[in-house]
Amino acid sequence: MKETKLGEFEEVLLLLVGILGDDAYAFKIAEEFESQTGRAVSIGSVHSTLSRLGDKGFLKSEMGEPSATRGGRRKRVYEITAYGERTLRASRDFKMDLWSQFPGLAFRLT
Repeated sequence: MKETKLGEFEEVLLLLVGILGDDAYAFKIAEEFESQTGRAVSIGSVHSTLSRLGDKGFLKSEMGEPSATRGGRRKRVYEITAYGERTLRASRDFKMDLWSQFPGLAFRLT
């Protein structure tokens, strides 16, 4: 089996970072995860997974500007790296290849 280097939760969070763009910070990512999946998620699991994705080189982050709505605190904003994008594409392509081989349920591109 081809190694995708991403677990399902990691892959979903990485996709959500791409979807959210400049709003990709942990709390917003957790909200979007719950909205998109209908499943609850702890902010701690989001933080630890984002950290792990950064350690793997799939994400980079920087501290945003302080906000009055956050009591003057700054938030860490995430962005997908080129390596993260390549990994997402490889994961998608691998799954699409498997789907195309599944009799009766094959995803057809035609």
